[in-house]
Amino acid sequence: MKIATWNVNSIKARLPNILDWLQDGKPDVVLLQETKTVDDAFPAMEIEDLGYNIAIHGQKTYNGVAILSKFPIEDVERGLPGNDDDEQARYIEATVGSNRPVRVASIYVPMGTAVGDEKFDYKLNFLDRLITRFEKIRASGDAAVMGGDYNIAPDDMDVYDPMKLRETVLCTTVERKRLRTMMNMGFTDAFRTFNPKGHQYSWWDYRAGAWNKDNGLRIDHLLLTPAAADRLSASDIDREPRGKEKASDHTPVWCMIDD
Repeated sequence: MKIATWNVNSIKARLPNILDWLQDGKPDVVLLQETKTVDDAFPAMEIEDLGYNIAIHGQKTYNGVAILSKFPIEDVERGLPGNDDDEQARYIEATVGSNRPVRVASIYVPMGTAVGDEKFDYKLNFLDRLITRFEKIRASGDAAVMGGDYNIAPDDMDVYDPMKLRETVLCTTVERKRLRTMMNMGFTDAFRTFNPKGHQYSWWDYRAGAWNKDNGLRIDHLLLTPAAADRLSASDIDREPRGKEKASDHTPVWCMIDD
């Protein structure tokens, strides 16, 4: 079972690229973020024509997450628990698979804009709620893949210029500490398991020629419970979609789970 995560930065704007990658990359399950559309306007027909079932948690203009699966999608939960007043569509969770089902989540952690501002505080609160969810998922003993745009570079080796970006949003100690809290529960970073070398990225800013200079950050992650990690056989970043015309600023990260 090939499971991928991809912040597409507008499902409508990137649809041709997405459809091409679904056909070329042949993922079984795709966790999408930043779809930027309400559920009724999601291009379901085009994606279903490629053999995918779809679960959506959308929002007009901003945010939005979805799960695409070649397998049935069951027990869907929309929204991250812990704040009933939070209307931002940043979390969806479901069970997929055939022989040995896997619980998957598509997660879009807020960016935070600037350290100390209101949006950064919201990010930290969201991460605290996510930690609580991770605790529940871990305690269940289920095979689970918690994928998405975490908007955190785990380590200096995941940043093109650690000195320049030190203690800026995406690279602050307080953000990294929360991510480490999740990892320390026993979750496995699928990509790092097979790619120990640094300076391999999943996001490149549109500005300042970042893509051509390879000035990127690794902020998109697939984090696996022990039961899922026991079935992990491969993981990588597919850079090819980022080089296309009208590309998302993120590119897919994938892992292979034995079914």
